[in-house]
Amino acid sequence: MRINRRAFAVIAVIAVVLPLSACGGGSGPGAADGSGKIEGKVEGEITFQTWNLQANFKDYFNGLIAEFEKQNPGTEVKWVDRPAEGYADKISADAAGGTLPDVVNVSPDLVAPLAKAGLALDLDKAAPQYKKEYLPGAWQAHEVPGVEGTYAFPWYLNTGPLFYNKRLLKEAGLDPEKPPTTYGEVFDYGLKTAEKSKGKVATLANVPTIEDFGRYGVPLMNEEGTGFAFNDAKGVELLTRYKELFDAGALDAQALTATPESAGHKFLTESVAMNPGSALDLGKFKKEAPSLYENIGITDQITSTGKANMYVMGVMVNARTERKPAAVAFAHFVTDATRQMEFAKQVAIFPSTAGSLDDPYFTKEDGTDETRVRIAAAKSLKSAVNYTPVLFSEQMKTELRNAVARALQGKQSPEEALDNAVKSCDRLLKQS
Repeated sequence: MRINRRAFAVIAVIAVVLPLSACGGGSGPGAADGSGKIEGKVEGEITFQTWNLQANFKDYFNGLIAEFEKQNPGTEVKWVDRPAEGYADKISADAAGGTLPDVVNVSPDLVAPLAKAGLALDLDKAAPQYKKEYLPGAWQAHEVPGVEGTYAFPWYLNTGPLFYNKRLLKEAGLDPEKPPTTYGEVFDYGLKTAEKSKGKVATLANVPTIEDFGRYGVPLMNEEGTGFAFNDAKGVELLTRYKELFDAGALDAQALTATPESAGHKFLTESVAMNPGSALDLGKFKKEAPSLYENIGITDQITSTGKANMYVMGVMVNARTERKPAAVAFAHFVTDATRQMEFAKQVAIFPSTAGSLDDPYFTKEDGTDETRVRIAAAKSLKSAVNYTPVLFSEQMKTELRNAVARALQGKQSPEEALDNAVKSCDRLLKQS
């Protein structure tokens, strides 16, 4: 199940390969009225595609589908589940070949090229009555700069705290009951930990990503959404501070090649003192690293904006489906408040529906760390945003990562490295 950073993106060739006819809506039952709102009887067979969910949640989805079909006689939902590996490429191939399923599990970066190609249904026109049911930040997560509209129903969300190792902080002469609350304190803690351990203990295991720049308060794109802006003075400041950590040994030696998964493993094995995580992680610590769990510290996600980062999944309707009323109805059914609450109680994710995070399940303490993390995450999600721009492709992420590496290694200044990254990302943006 993919919760955190998106590991794949639909290749930009979609927008080029698809014929212009793809930009129109599909024919068949369920025409739009003058406003674009989908009208018609909910009936017929539709295909629903998910992203690596069948292995762990087969009973849940079979039950959900059975309930929808019961409530809507004459409908039939065929469920297909694709593995995480190659998911974006599969969507790309289906889009280019005209075989995209009627309802598709997507993340914002996956929906962007489909929206540009006219293959994702604009819910602001097709189903505006549902917008009020979702958290504003979650609904907006599937907007695409330069393309008017919203192109997927928000589904499950995740976010998480900053985990830290109390033992390692104490050994560095820091108060484990007073964790960092600002970026400045994170950097100060890192330098002190590295100095005290003579470079043997790093504080972080990963270099900054685009979402880190966002949480630091760096403007990521211009207001028009036509170019990137993370090379401003604040962006340079963030990268300069990371360079200080790198030079002092406060960044893990393998940080330049680390992935979120490998960085998490470093924390799990008590090789680094801090690691951002999600509500899913605490159970893993308890099961796989009991010695870490005994020393686990939990504090709020570090942000300079006052808003936490939100990871969001969505459910998109194929704009060319011949069963639009059924597809829209099912996509809404999957993501309505009842179904999202049911899903959230099976796995450590959070509903995107308005009011759901006020449920006692997300507000009532019971003294356990698991509940503490869940409550804190739910509270932060009410105002959280998805910092990663939907137009920030995997190629762009690579450009930024390479630029960060050049700066940390001293091959370029932070300012020069970010200027070059912005130029490269702007070029890729125009090509898409």
